[in-house]
Amino acid sequence: MQTDSNKLRIIMARTAAALHILVKHKEQAEDIIKQLKKGAKFQTLAKKHSTCPSGKKGGDLGEFKKGQMVPQFDKVCFSGETLVPHLVKTKFGWHVVKVLYRT
Repeated sequence: MQTDSNKLRIIMARTAAALHILVKHKEQAEDIIKQLKKGAKFQTLAKKHSTCPSGKKGGDLGEFKKGQMVPQFDKVCFSGETLVPHLVKTKFGWHVVKVLYRT
Protein backbone atom coordinates (compact mmCIF):
# COMPACT_ATOMS: atom_id res chain seq x y z
CA MET A 1 0.00 0.00 0.00
CA GLN A 2 1.33 3.43 -0.93
CA THR A 3 1.53 6.12 1.71
CA ASP A 4 0.65 9.72 0.95
CA SER A 5 4.34 10.66 0.99
CA ASN A 6 5.10 7.93 -1.58
CA LYS A 7 2.29 9.17 -3.84
CA LEU A 8 3.61 12.71 -3.57
CA ARG A 9 7.16 11.55 -4.38
CA ILE A 10 5.87 9.78 -7.53
CA ILE A 11 3.91 12.85 -8.65
CA MET A 12 6.87 15.14 -7.99
CA ALA A 13 9.51 12.92 -9.62
CA ARG A 14 11.32 14.66 -12.45
CA THR A 15 13.89 12.04 -13.32
CA ALA A 16 14.11 8.26 -13.20
CA ALA A 17 16.69 5.59 -13.88
CA ALA A 18 15.80 2.24 -15.39
CA LEU A 19 17.04 -0.94 -16.99
CA HIS A 20 15.17 -2.47 -19.91
CA ILE A 21 15.20 -5.39 -22.30
CA LEU A 22 13.62 -4.87 -25.72
CA VAL A 23 12.29 -7.86 -27.67
CA LYS A 24 9.90 -8.31 -30.61
CA HIS A 25 7.41 -10.75 -29.09
CA LYS A 26 5.25 -10.61 -25.96
CA GLU A 27 5.89 -14.30 -25.25
CA GLN A 28 9.64 -13.72 -25.13
CA ALA A 29 9.19 -10.75 -22.78
CA GLU A 30 6.93 -12.82 -20.51
CA ASP A 31 9.52 -15.61 -20.46
CA ILE A 32 12.22 -13.11 -19.47
CA ILE A 33 10.04 -11.91 -16.58
CA LYS A 34 9.62 -15.53 -15.43
CA GLN A 35 13.40 -15.98 -15.51
CA LEU A 36 13.87 -12.78 -13.48
CA LYS A 37 11.37 -13.97 -10.88
CA LYS A 38 13.39 -17.20 -10.57
CA GLY A 39 16.51 -15.16 -9.79
CA ALA A 40 18.15 -14.55 -13.17
CA LYS A 41 20.24 -11.37 -13.38
CA PHE A 42 18.62 -8.54 -15.35
CA GLN A 43 21.91 -7.39 -16.89
CA THR A 44 22.76 -10.91 -18.09
CA LEU A 45 19.37 -11.34 -19.78
CA ALA A 46 19.61 -7.87 -21.35
CA LYS A 47 23.01 -8.67 -22.89
CA LYS A 48 21.65 -11.96 -24.23
CA HIS A 49 18.20 -10.94 -25.52
CA SER A 50 17.77 -7.17 -25.93
CA THR A 51 17.60 -5.75 -29.45
CA CYS A 52 18.26 -2.24 -28.08
CA PRO A 53 21.84 -0.91 -28.13
CA SER A 54 21.54 -0.50 -24.34
CA GLY A 55 21.55 -4.31 -24.11
CA LYS A 56 25.34 -4.24 -24.39
CA LYS A 57 25.35 -2.22 -21.15
CA GLY A 58 23.05 -4.67 -19.39
CA GLY A 59 19.98 -2.69 -20.42
CA ASP A 60 21.06 0.39 -18.48
CA LEU A 61 19.30 3.53 -19.75
CA GLY A 62 20.83 5.72 -17.08
CA GLU A 63 18.90 8.66 -15.70
CA PHE A 64 16.35 10.45 -17.89
CA LYS A 65 13.78 13.20 -17.55
CA LYS A 66 10.02 12.80 -17.44
CA GLY A 67 8.68 13.04 -21.00
CA GLN A 68 11.95 11.97 -22.62
CA MET A 69 10.77 8.42 -23.39
CA VAL A 70 7.72 7.28 -25.38
CA PRO A 71 4.49 7.73 -23.34
CA GLN A 72 3.84 4.07 -22.42
CA PHE A 73 7.44 3.64 -21.24
CA ASP A 74 7.43 6.97 -19.43
CA LYS A 75 4.24 6.07 -17.55
CA VAL A 76 5.77 2.91 -16.08
CA CYS A 77 9.01 4.67 -15.20
CA PHE A 78 7.24 7.46 -13.33
CA SER A 79 4.32 5.62 -11.75
CA GLY A 80 5.16 1.89 -11.64
CA GLU A 81 6.61 0.10 -8.65
CA THR A 82 10.40 0.29 -8.45
CA LEU A 83 12.76 -2.70 -8.55
CA VAL A 84 10.24 -5.12 -10.08
CA PRO A 85 9.96 -6.08 -13.77
CA HIS A 86 7.15 -4.48 -15.79
CA LEU A 87 5.91 -5.48 -19.26
CA VAL A 88 5.42 -2.52 -21.61
CA LYS A 89 4.36 -2.43 -25.29
CA THR A 90 5.60 0.47 -27.41
CA LYS A 91 6.09 1.13 -31.12
CA PHE A 92 9.58 -0.38 -30.70
CA GLY A 93 8.36 -3.74 -29.39
CA TRP A 94 7.97 -5.32 -25.96
CA HIS A 95 10.01 -3.99 -23.05
CA VAL A 96 10.80 -5.58 -19.74
CA VAL A 97 11.45 -2.53 -17.56
CA LYS A 98 12.99 -2.35 -14.10
CA VAL A 99 12.81 1.13 -12.57
CA LEU A 100 15.80 1.64 -10.30
CA TYR A 101 14.85 4.96 -8.70
CA ARG A 102 13.14 8.32 -9.17
CA THR A 103 14.32 11.77 -8.09
